[in-house]
Amino acid sequence: MNEILKFIKDANIFYIATIDGDKPRVRPFAFAMEYQGKLYFCTSNQKDVYRQLTSNPWFEASTMSKDGQWMRLQGKAVFDSNKGAKANAFEIQPGLEKIYNNPELFEVFYVEQGEATFYNMKGESRTIKL
Repeated sequence: MNEILKFIKDANIFYIATIDGDKPRVRPFAFAMEYQGKLYFCTSNQKDVYRQLTSNPWFEASTMSKDGQWMRLQGKAVFDSNKGAKANAFEIQPGLEKIYNNPELFEVFYVEQGEATFYNMKGESRTIKL
């Protein structure tokens, strides 16, 4: 998982795709963390992405490194009401408290049944299971 998290953080921005009814939706994310051995992301329970992931928890994320490699991460989003996970997110990135200034709106979720595949321009790939 360390390699996956490092790749995401080095890229700075990654994109998460969900399903909204029968249509795909993609949006940028910028926060990821490891907490208790799991890869976590965050959002607001007021956003469409939250509604989409609670309706269908399967998602795919993708990002690209500066040297032209890219990663595709797929898995199941599991929302976690653990206050420790939320506090850890605020500790890692204090700016989140300003964005999500109402703790009742702030949600964290971790990846279950995850698999990350790394690709390069030569067409080579390798997969890591979470």
